[in-house]
Amino acid sequence: MQDCLRRVWLGVGGVFALAVTVGAAMGQPVQVGEWRAFGASPENTKYSALDQIDVRNFTQLEIAWRWQSVSSEVASQRPNIRPGQFKATPLMVRGLVYVSTALGQVVALDAGTGELVWLYDPRSYERLERPANIGWQHRGVSYWSEASGEDARVFIATHDLRLIALNALTGALYQDFGQNGFVDLSTSLGRSIDRSRITHSSPVAIVRDTVVVGSTLTDRTETREAPPGHVRGFDARTGAMKWIFHTIPQGDEYGVDSWQNESWRYSGHTNVWGTMAVDEELGYVYLPVSTPTNDWYGGMRPGDNLFAESIVCVDGETGDRIWHFQAVHHGLWDYDFPTAANLLDITVDGRKVKAIAQTSKQAFTYVLDRVTGEPVWPIEERPVPVGNVPGEWYSPTQPFPTKPAPFDLQGITVDDLIDFTPELRLEALQIAERAQLGPIFMPPQVRGQGKPIIQSPGPGGGVNWPGAAVDPETGRLFVPSQTRLRAVELVEYTPPATVGYFTDPWAVPVPGPQGLPLVKPPYKRVTAIDLNSGDHVWMSPHGDGPRNHAALRALNLPALGGHAGVHGGGVLVTKSLLIVNSGRRYVDDEGESARAITAYHKDNGDYLGSLTLPTVPAGNPITYLHGDTQYILVATGGAAAVAELIAFSLPDGR
Repeated sequence: MQDCLRRVWLGVGGVFALAVTVGAAMGQPVQVGEWRAFGASPENTKYSALDQIDVRNFTQLEIAWRWQSVSSEVASQRPNIRPGQFKATPLMVRGLVYVSTALGQVVALDAGTGELVWLYDPRSYERLERPANIGWQHRGVSYWSEASGEDARVFIATHDLRLIALNALTGALYQDFGQNGFVDLSTSLGRSIDRSRITHSSPVAIVRDTVVVGSTLTDRTETREAPPGHVRGFDARTGAMKWIFHTIPQGDEYGVDSWQNESWRYSGHTNVWGTMAVDEELGYVYLPVSTPTNDWYGGMRPGDNLFAESIVCVDGETGDRIWHFQAVHHGLWDYDFPTAANLLDITVDGRKVKAIAQTSKQAFTYVLDRVTGEPVWPIEERPVPVGNVPGEWYSPTQPFPTKPAPFDLQGITVDDLIDFTPELRLEALQIAERAQLGPIFMPPQVRGQGKPIIQSPGPGGGVNWPGAAVDPETGRLFVPSQTRLRAVELVEYTPPATVGYFTDPWAVPVPGPQGLPLVKPPYKRVTAIDLNSGDHVWMSPHGDGPRNHAALRALNLPALGGHAGVHGGGVLVTKSLLIVNSGRRYVDDEGESARAITAYHKDNGDYLGSLTLPTVPAGNPITYLHGDTQYILVATGGAAAVAELIAFSLPDGR
């Protein structure tokens, strides 16, 4: 660690030495083949036009370089600090790879060799033992520069509630940014907060010269009072706060009447914990807002609860709301938006549309005009079941898009149960008798007052934070997803708790016959959707799944989709390829299936092969061009495994 720290800018001499190494690249125009944002571009396309790596040679890729995360050095010296998965999505700008570690350290690496250029360590682990909610995990940094490129900065919102700007060339703090180089994010939410319940673990959004900051909050809470998830905009040069958007309306603001009994005064969460998409031309940022306090019971917050579980379009300069769309009224299912939308231009019935496509945990894709917020295809308010939990308030309807069709299993019926063999079918029926099957948006019940509901999709999705990708040339959306059932029932939280009811334990996995899933495959999949027509183009099972299970082996089944790990997989689109984390086929071990990145032909979904990794990839893959060589780069491991970046290229670099 000390050797690394000595490479960080320490004064004028340090700046000069590093400038000799990489300085000529600074100030040049944006180069083809860079990856400047979490989703490649502000629009979150996750698309690159690079074509050196293609359908013919993907499986010929070899490891070009590896970089082991410096978080392991801290963990070896501080046994109480336990880094989680290495979930960061790297950036590549002007020959440097930028990435955050699970502990929120920031590094710049040579894009051709992986050699460390600089390291900045905010030492958040000296200020807290464990960040709120997901612990020591961080998903990445953000890049901003002036048009000339002379002032280029890397931003990170840290676990210990600070916004930091670093010189992209040297890693130096800007002493005139905020106060002595830091903006304290704990003091500007308009309410005193419990620092142990809020953190920052996702890249901030950059819209023109404004840095937009969301937050992560602890899901489980025993009080109706909680930190609010308001979103703030800060000046990229000075760190001064420019605006705050109240995701829970305050006073006489628009939407406050949707928080009945003045519940807006104390309710919390309703935060943006994932990434955000940006339209630089319009100057708009699109906020994917999450669930209010708490995830499963809302008797203490009657009403629709704007702007919870909504897409909110905000002016990046002023913070003014341009439009909003609420996807879940009075959420009771943890159906928060976990990922940024994808922005692209499409043509629908001959009409050109600047579109926003927002995928969701509930396996819907909400397609709207990103200028006006109007649905591209009708979204209907349909009746949904209501429950009988004491004190609860139920919305009688929820929004259902008429197009595109859901990309994963919604709700569960007897017809969805597995039927590979009569014996497995009978056992599945017996298991299903213990729970309540039903449609999506079926509300949970109190334990002892009925059977637990089986929620499909469960609270992890559907889709989750890795999100979807789009091909702006064809207007196709590519969605990795999972069929993830969870059993949910409520227990009463007695005083001094003020939250009413909660799930205890948390929503639990639903067992199936002999350890198999309860429902029919595919269990993980990739779906291609034409956003010009709203139609599904193809679907491919992602991974072999349990087809080699003892009860299925003799049946010679095709790929069923599924592998170890929680999420559907990070995704990347190139000129000819769709690349998705995990999903290797033709292996006996589901764990081995997860330790890979996999390629599909983006036109038809044909499986093209996989590259085996030493550990499971946790961050979204990216691609970039350095010199004459195209690389694919992904963060892997963490927690109990070695955390490292692994870069692939063709053997001859071409």
